[in-house]
Amino acid sequence: MEDRSDCVQTELEDELPTLLRTATTEEMVGFDNYKDNNLPLPHFISRFHPYHASTTTSNGQEASRSSMEAHRSYIEDLKETAPWMQINHQRKPSLSMPTSPNILMISDPTSTSSDNSNTVSTGKSVKFISQPMAKVSSLYIETGNDDDDRRRHDNPNQQQHQQSGQLQNHNPAMHKLKDHRYTSFKTWSGKLERQFTRKPAAIEPETPNRPKENINTNEAMPVDRYYDALEGPELETLRPLEEIVLPSEQTWPFLLRYPISTFGMCLGVSSQAIMWKTLATAEPTKFLHVPLWINQALWFISVALVFTIAIIYLLKIILYFEAVRREYYHPIRVNFFFAPFISLLFLALGVPPSVMTELPQFLWYLLMFPFICLELKIYGQWMSGGQRRLSRVANPTNHLSIVGNFVGALLGASMGLTEGPIFFYAVGIGHYLVLFVTLYQRLPTNETLPKDLHPVFFLFVAAPSVASMAWAKITGSFDYGSKVCYFIAIFLYFSLAVRINFFRGIKFSLSWWAYTFPMTGAAIATIRYATVVRSTMTQVMCVILCAISTLVVSALLVTTIIHVFVLRDLFPNDYAIAISNRPRRKQTSHHRWLDQLRNVSSENIENFLKFTDSDSSQSTDLEAGNGKIPENDSA
Repeated sequence: MEDRSDCVQTELEDELPTLLRTATTEEMVGFDNYKDNNLPLPHFISRFHPYHASTTTSNGQEASRSSMEAHRSYIEDLKETAPWMQINHQRKPSLSMPTSPNILMISDPTSTSSDNSNTVSTGKSVKFISQPMAKVSSLYIETGNDDDDRRRHDNPNQQQHQQSGQLQNHNPAMHKLKDHRYTSFKTWSGKLERQFTRKPAAIEPETPNRPKENINTNEAMPVDRYYDALEGPELETLRPLEEIVLPSEQTWPFLLRYPISTFGMCLGVSSQAIMWKTLATAEPTKFLHVPLWINQALWFISVALVFTIAIIYLLKIILYFEAVRREYYHPIRVNFFFAPFISLLFLALGVPPSVMTELPQFLWYLLMFPFICLELKIYGQWMSGGQRRLSRVANPTNHLSIVGNFVGALLGASMGLTEGPIFFYAVGIGHYLVLFVTLYQRLPTNETLPKDLHPVFFLFVAAPSVASMAWAKITGSFDYGSKVCYFIAIFLYFSLAVRINFFRGIKFSLSWWAYTFPMTGAAIATIRYATVVRSTMTQVMCVILCAISTLVVSALLVTTIIHVFVLRDLFPNDYAIAISNRPRRKQTSHHRWLDQLRNVSSENIENFLKFTDSDSSQSTDLEAGNGKIPENDSA
């Protein structure tokens, strides 16, 4: 009989899970430990025991009778070998079981002999059945507070009251910050965020109509994808049938809508501080009696503006680094990364005499270090012949990456340095000549330049204007080299000014501010030229160019204020950083005609009649688009 009980005990111990067997005997404090008392383990009866054999066989009565007899004899053997099982325990331990199909059955240790006889007669025993855990709402998972979650679960009225209070105190900015649809653009998101928290990864439901292609937002976007997905002079407008990786039906968070081109405002205002300082101190403009407090006011405004814009964009780098990375790969936006450092150079050049008369030389090395880093990267891409070769990505905004060399040379020469300014001047003049020729000849493979004129073309004036002043400062006189650069700048300036009629009907954007400092640069260069060639004509040119520059900046300031406080559309959704790496679907001919009819307007018709395809056999120049009849080649 003992061999039989030992055999049954061995089988039941093998069927018992290891976690339960270890916890009941070793780990749980206060749990019955039968090893210390040198007593045999309790006999757990499995569902595979003969007592639990199926009673639905053909001879069901005989099977049930035999199983009952076997169980009765087994109970009697237990009474003889283990009388301690009849002791009534005062506490009943309970264990949390994982989900398992096994059902463990044991006779109740608290039952008496009479109860056992009843149990035998009725065929009932205590069952330990593992149950699955209750599902918890995702709201509890997000909060991570088990006590609060349990209270909300136990008291639904309190939960409804708290939810109503949350709806009343709802903050749209915090809601957008916690929106998971922008997670791919956040800096601290994804796997890195889940390593520091115990929150489970959010699994987005799969839509049946969504293609199986994966949109990878962390992948470096090729430059050809920007040209295929975007259009416009600044590649800021999404083409039809293009997909974006951010929701298009609502307004994005402010930092995602805050572009790098905002630093153009710093260029426009800080260059005005330099111009008014020159007007107040230069000999040809002494008759105007310009006070220095205008320079001081504009300089302090420029400092505050640069500091504010830099802090906001630094927050974008910290919170949405993916958006900054996409702007850096953008063929137009990458040139605006020079703008904050050029603004710092302008602040150093326009510092009022009452604030500081002489700047330390180490400041120049500190300000020019970012230019070296950016130029080694960008100029190397122009030369390498890859996707970002100059013939492919050349556009007028590339002048921003050139003009910084001349501004740095001008500042270094004004501090008394020689070799450093000459180095940056040489680098700037060499790359400017290559860029100027590339943009001027309009290669057939280069499709970045728009057919309509745009304020971006005024950047042609910036580099030669500043170069003339830099060379004059390096050599100590406004000699022939400076005059050559100055005359090139003036010619380009007037060639664009006489076509002012073609600048109408263009959508305003913040990048227009970056196109104002070339006008200011031309005005300052004219003042420097007037100090050498003193005449009434040069003085009149100084006044006219300075007035035009001031009026343009004032007009842009008023327009910016209107778009901020009245129209409230200064920072729309920046679709240029949200394009997907998936090529757009092919558009059939009838869809293309429907889109053209849907988007038709008087401005589109006027632009179409004004500018025609240059590859067409009947193409004319811009002046012919105003109504002149094209002349035949034979004539």
